[in-house]
Parts: sequence; C-alpha cells; structure tokens
Amino acid sequence: YLQSRPDEAELEAIQLMLSLCREYGFRLHIVHLATGQALTMLQKAKAEGLAVSVETCPHYLHLEAENIANGATECKCAPPIRDRVNREQLWQGLKDRVIDLVVTDHSPCPPAMKKQGEGDFCSAWGGIASLSMALPVMWNEARERGFSLTDIARWMAEAPAQLTGCGARKGRIAAGYDADFVVFDPEAEFTVTEDRLHHRHAVSPYMGEKLRGLVKRTYLRGQLVFQDGEFVGEAAGREFRK
Repeated sequence: YLQSRPDEAELEAIQLMLSLCREYGFRLHIVHLATGQALTMLQKAKAEGLAVSVETCPHYLHLEAENIANGATECKCAPPIRDRVNREQLWQGLKDRVIDLVVTDHSPCPPAMKKQGEGDFCSAWGGIASLSMALPVMWNEARERGFSLTDIARWMAEAPAQLTGCGARKGRIAAGYDADFVVFDPEAEFTVTEDRLHHRHAVSPYMGEKLRGLVKRTYLRGQLVFQDGEFVGEAAGREFRK
C-alpha cells in the first residue's frame, strides 16, 4: 500500500497547487501533509509571499512504516504513514514553522470496514479515528523533542481557529474568548483501551500503547462537559460521542 502511494504523488499534487496559486493568487491550504520531501518547496513558497498554510496529523508524527505489521489495516490512511526518517522531517517542519497546524483528520468507521480480519489494505477503509488520543499522542512525541504544551496549543487550537475564521473568539485562553479548555496532567500515564476511545467504533492504531498525558476535564464555553473519563451534563447523552 505504501509503495503504491509514493512521495512523488504528494509532491506532484503540491507542485500543481503552488503553480496555480502563483498564477491566480488564491488562498491555498495543504491538508494532511505526509511527506517531508515537500517542505523545501513549501518553505520557498512562503518566503515568496504566497498565501499558503500547511497542516499535518498526529498519526504522521507518531507512527512509522517500519513498525506497522503486515495486515494492520487500523493504520491505513491516505496519504499513507511513511518511514521514521520522514516522520522526523515533519517534526523539523513544525520547528521551522513551515507546517502551521496539526489536525486530527478524524475518520472513524465500523471494524468490518477496516477489514481487520482479512488484513487487506487495498479494500480497507482509509482513515484513522484520532480525536480521543490526539492530545496525549502529540504530547508524547513533542516532549521528547523539546517542544512545550504552548507549542501544541498553537498547533492544535490557535492556528486552526485562525484558519477557520474563529480566531476572534476561539483558540486562546483570554478575555473575551470562549472558555474552551482542558485540564491536562502531563505526567499521568495510561494505556489506550476501548473505554478511552470516545467515538462510536473502538478501532485505533494506538490500542494497547502506553501514553503519558491525561485529559482530566474538558470545558466548552465555560461548561464542564468531560471529567475523569466520562461525559457529563448535556454532553453525556449526545449521539456524537457513541
């Protein structure tokens, strides 16, 4: 599967979009960047003054092709997970601010669609459900490379809010902003189990991993909606979490 979707496929698509951006002057956003080979051209495009922003995803910054077992379709996504060297290039892209933000690209599906019993990458659903584990996965990787929670807040809250036009009221803890925030214990350790995946189908490439960093409480516009592993209040009965 990885060999059928080489770096060149991403590079050609990005080159095309950059050339069109130069010609027509539109706002360009590169979604779920998976190849580190594109960073040089993206850096040059930004230096040139093109209106370009770039995102990547937690799975590209955490997983590596060398450790994905044959038939492990829970790791299938598009573009695919690339090798360890590529992963480190993406982290360098974040450090250099060529990559602006990190988003989940949350793409859940029933286990049957992942073809877990068959291990068929060609017919399995291509997507990773990342919402529940995005913050601890990012914290585990970021802390090892000298980044802080402030960096993660910029990548995963402030920059996405600005990109989507919500930057005047979301993405920061400040007067006049919606009180959306989490209480996070950066030292707490836990193992990823089904009960910690707060989405309908408990399929995850992180299952069984031991991670550091635990969300203790979540507030939405100042209201407590999640505490100690459970949704509370009005959020407890909402269908989106099942």
